[in-house]
Amino acid sequence: MGNDLRLVIEGALLVFAALLPIVNPLGGAPVFLAMTADCSPALRASMAKRIGINAFFLLVGSVAVGSYVLAFFGLSIPIVQVGGGIVVCAAGWDLLRSGEDAPPAPAASPSATAIASRAFYPLTLPLTVGPGSISVAITLGAHHPASKPTLLVAGLANLAGVTLIAATIFVCFRYADRILQRIGPTGTNVLVRLSAFILLCIGVQIAWSGVSALIATLPAAVGRD
Repeated sequence: MGNDLRLVIEGALLVFAALLPIVNPLGGAPVFLAMTADCSPALRASMAKRIGINAFFLLVGSVAVGSYVLAFFGLSIPIVQVGGGIVVCAAGWDLLRSGEDAPPAPAASPSATAIASRAFYPLTLPLTVGPGSISVAITLGAHHPASKPTLLVAGLANLAGVTLIAATIFVCFRYADRILQRIGPTGTNVLVRLSAFILLCIGVQIAWSGVSALIATLPAAVGRD
């Protein structure tokens, strides 16, 4: 039981570390503030809660059934690992090299009702959970253990990791004005760069797992030929 708990914690931290730099709640906080400029604090808090819940279900769906969708198209898990690892590496590299972009200013001041109607689109998808986040979630969900107990542990780990991401989104958006004021532009940039380097390392690990699995199948393929 203790070993299973350790695996759940490690898996949850892996999911959290892989998704956090791409979801980037701190980076999205200025955009969230700009698009909810006319909201009262209570409405902004409600919006942050809705976005967190929407992000949770989007990511859980990607982790849970994304690999089955890929299987429908005849893609093997090692191939997904290699491709997904490359995507993760590219995202981490882009984040490491990206400049400090100023948050976009809203074109107009929308009403509170109009803002509330946009809780899913575009505030959740694609501004918070975009194609990059979904592809990484699918890649993480492609690690299917062989035994049922291990599959249960992996499922709990994925669920816990996605829950942490959704909670982080809620906290960063709910307290966006206070967090950005305390951290400042320099602190935010340091956090993004550090998490980007971790993301790059995770991408290399995922890609190497896929390459190792493909290399292991070479003797059998040569033998059949």
